[in-house]
Amino acid sequence: MSMAVVGLLAGMALGFAGYFGGFGAFVLVAALGAIGFVAGRFLDGDLEAGDFFRPRTGDREDRRR
Repeated sequence: MSMAVVGLLAGMALGFAGYFGGFGAFVLVAALGAIGFVAGRFLDGDLEAGDFFRPRTGDREDRRR
């Protein structure tokens, strides 16, 4: 399944949730979708648990130069 089709299905699910369940349902579906996306990427091996806890490299002043 292409990413365009996945995006279409996700948008339709959010639209139905927003229309039939109101804003609270829309936010709940969006949050659960994001959690599912991260979990799926983690299970596929695209993410590692350490990616969320590593310190950022460089300082803001280093980026300005």
